[in-house]
Formats: sequence, structure tokens, C-alpha cells
Amino acid sequence: MRLADKVAVITGGAAGIGLAYARRFVAEGARVVVADVVDPAAAVETLGGGGRVLGVRTDVSHGVAVRAMVDAAVARFGRIDVLVNNAAVFATLRPRPFDEIPEAEWDRVMAVNVKGVWNCARAVAPVMRTQGGGRIVNVASAIVAKGTALLLHYVASKGAVVAMTRALARELGPSGITVNAVAPGLILSDTVQANPDITGFQLSAIMQARSLKRDAFPEDVEGTVVFLASDDSAFMSGQTLVVDGGSVFSTL
Repeated sequence: MRLADKVAVITGGAAGIGLAYARRFVAEGARVVVADVVDPAAAVETLGGGGRVLGVRTDVSHGVAVRAMVDAAVARFGRIDVLVNNAAVFATLRPRPFDEIPEAEWDRVMAVNVKGVWNCARAVAPVMRTQGGGRIVNVASAIVAKGTALLLHYVASKGAVVAMTRALARELGPSGITVNAVAPGLILSDTVQANPDITGFQLSAIMQARSLKRDAFPEDVEGTVVFLASDDSAFMSGQTLVVDGGSVFSTL
């Protein structure tokens, strides 16, 4: 129960790895706001509800929608202790040369993966400042350190997340708000497994590079997110923890 009575907002929490984070947070005692562009009702039911889970349909690329989600969270639970910026465009992508990426797809990746992090951070920061502190956990990717080809928009967006983590840590530290990131390798969530273009992309190279020669699943990274959301990481900020089975030996 490392998050007992904490209130956590998890974006992209209705499916995939976001739902796994939400499930673990509930198990750790948190009250959870599941914010997702798709209807989160099924996720809320899966998580048990019981008044401890709130679902809010939210497109993080739109600031007005994000502020409405934060208002709903505060109205329901009275505070926000943790923000997990998990929402991202990835599971639906198809690897392709950078000059063949459709402009609309590039714009959507940047709007969700980069602007979405900014929208959510600026919406929760006033709440956390009033409370005297909080935790922001950004979800980056180990792919940034590798410079993987054929996913330029995704790599660039997650590189921006690492950079924003550092800059936000400087700005929000004086308010008692920590900002850290987790950078997973390829995690076989249900949404990722539904796209063979992603699951089969450079799979042999990924496995060869890993020190731990096995597939990775949501449970392999959710503990790190809990750590960054808990008081155990109270004196950490601006850091990016790589969780990829020992492929990238770096904290970025």
C-alpha cells in the first residue's frame, strides 16, 4: 500500500499499459482518475470502481479538455497527488522511412505525446502547488537512447518528454513537485500485441541487445512507476529510469 489514499491521474489509462498502471495503483491503495480519449467506463468497471476510481473521457492534446478533467478529479477527490503522463500514440503506428510519414500522423503524435504532457503538467501544477507538493511521472521510452530508425516521429516525441522532464523538474522543484520519467523498452501490452507491425519490428535485434533474454510485459515496468509516484522517490527529480531488460545502460 505504498500509495495509500493518494489521488493519481493516469492518462491513457483505459487500455494497454495505462490500464496496468491503474490496476497496480488501485492495489497500492490509491484513488485513481482514468483519463483517456476512449470511453473509460469499461476500465473503471474492471478496476472495481467502489468510489475509488473515476473515469473521464479526455483528449490530452486539447488544453480545455485537460483542465476539465483536472477539475473533475478535484471535485471528486479533493486533490491530485500524482500525475502519470502515459497517454501516447504508439501502438497503432507502422514503422516507415521518415520521409514517408504522413504529415497528419506526425502532427497527431506530437500533439498527444508532447503537447499532451505539457497540457497535463500545466493543469495539475496549480493544484499541486496549493497542496505543497506532488509527483509527476512522465512515460518516455528507451528508444530515445537507441535512435531507432523508421519511427522518427515517435522517437522525437519521446526525446522531447525526456527534455521536458528535466526542465519541469527545475521549474517545479521549488514548489515541492518532483518530475521524473520512466523509459520502458518494448512492452507487450494487449494494445501493442494487437499490432504485428510493432511487435515484429526489429524483434530479434531487441532481444539480442537485452541482458534479460525474454519478452517484457506491463508488470515489468509498473513497479518503477509506483516507485516514482511514491514517497520512496521524494529526493529524486529530473531523472529518467530505463526499464528495458538491460539493453540501454544509461539513465538518459
